[in-house]
Amino acid sequence: MIRIVLVTPAESRDCTGNAVTARRWARLLRRLGCRVRVRSAYEGEPCDLLIALHARLSAPAVLRLRRESPVTPIVVALTGTDLYRDLGRSASARQALEAASKIVVLQPLAPRALPARLWPKTVVIRQSVRMPWLRPSSRARHFDAVVLAHLRRVKDPLRAALAARLLPAESRLRVVHAGAALEPALLDRVRTEAGHNPRYVWKGELPRWKAKRLLASSRLLLVTSRMEGGPTVISEAAVAGVPVLATRVAGNIGLLGKDYPGTFAVGDTEALARLLRRAETDRAFYADLTRRVRALGRLLHPARELAAWKRVLEELCEGAGA
Repeated sequence: MIRIVLVTPAESRDCTGNAVTARRWARLLRRLGCRVRVRSAYEGEPCDLLIALHARLSAPAVLRLRRESPVTPIVVALTGTDLYRDLGRSASARQALEAASKIVVLQPLAPRALPARLWPKTVVIRQSVRMPWLRPSSRARHFDAVVLAHLRRVKDPLRAALAARLLPAESRLRVVHAGAALEPALLDRVRTEAGHNPRYVWKGELPRWKAKRLLASSRLLLVTSRMEGGPTVISEAAVAGVPVLATRVAGNIGLLGKDYPGTFAVGDTEALARLLRRAETDRAFYADLTRRVRALGRLLHPARELAAWKRVLEELCEGAGA
């Protein structure tokens, strides 16, 4: 049995993307017969493989194991801000990648952000999801566009609400926002916006199953982030067949495709408002978005992610844990 320590900077019961990814990978690896311990730090316990989420935040774990056991394989997973911000700022993040036996990224454009010398040991593993199959009622009073984003500046959490303010009076569109107040300073702004903007509903933090049901029953998913590594929520929307409007950043484009028509520049409120109105009123446009996300959804079955991890284990851990 292969012994794996999976290090994530998020708490095990957290609702952040890293925590969700860590829990899913732990389940998949256990299905492959591995013994998996999920930790917030590496404490020196014996293992046959270390998997570390987030190059900068998990760098102490990576570098400690490499010092103490130069031959133990290490996988570093680049999950978002570490890929598109930290590598240029953090020496420890760069050292963690150099120390890694394998680098995992979440979407096909991600390797381009890495030095070419690291490409041979980089593998793309798309995040799989399971979603309830719900459909919004054609008789619904509102055309709901959901934002599933925690209150963090990097998520630009009020952009959708500001865009909704620009819609004409006859629009039925409503932005429904759920997430945790990870940066409490933003909470007062969100509550004020909800109190003054009739097109914006703030739900606060929801259990994951409720957030998934909210997404599956909505007409659109809105992703307004300034930076993304390969957001799980886009995968969830794709599997549920919910069209996406997203910022034109590498993590989103890597999932949706370069020619996906539902993208806008970071911070461009007017462009988002135009896309919202078009999605609400242009049936052909909405059908095209739906077709494209469903095509992505077919790539995100758990069996594919399981097979990808099986290949990683076979390459790195041959003979381990026997």
